Amino acid sequence: MSGILFIRHAETDMAGTFCGHSDPEVNARGREQISELINRLREESIEIVYTSDLRRASSTANAIAEAFGVECHVRPTLREINFGTWEGLSWKEIEQRDAVYARQWIAKHPMLAAPDGEAFRHFEQRVLNEVEFLSTKAAEQSIAVVTHAGVLRIVLCSLNNCNQADAWRQTKTYCAIVRQSVALSLRGQVIGAHL
Repeated sequence: MSGILFIRHAETDMAGTFCGHSDPEVNARGREQISELINRLREESIEIVYTSDLRRASSTANAIAEAFGVECHVRPTLREINFGTWEGLSWKEIEQRDAVYARQWIAKHPMLAAPDGEAFRHFEQRVLNEVEFLSTKAAEQSIAVVTHAGVLRIVLCSLNNCNQADAWRQTKTYCAIVRQSVALSLRGQVIGAHL
């Protein structure tokens, strides 16, 4: 069984808003976080980096790849969930625009999508398919994957039976790291164990 380092991207100026498919660049604090992250990763064996195509992830990933002298490959399927018309809004702004739908969303989360947003079941399947692909690569090389908090939460909850609250806690911090051992079953389904 091989391991994958899943890493949340560094901070942007959209911190505190619904920033799914929005594409802000890493801010000054984010650049500091990337330096701190690289120092934390120094003892790791990283032979290749995969990243979401969104700039906050790819900037973080490219810095890691440069520090380790390895290639960085872009995977659009590693994107965060699309929040539709809620992109770029704070929760306060969402409640002000449509308090009824906001309450419904909280009550049914994660099964109710944001207006014009990506359905959770589609997001989850997209992530699990990507983890299956990554697990085949992890059998060949030690990999790091730079992505988004929602993706890390899918890994924790769907593959490790982690509850939502604990998954949220583990992924709340920018540049959080989730170590995941991944293997493919005979049926091609992903089996995971959190390290």
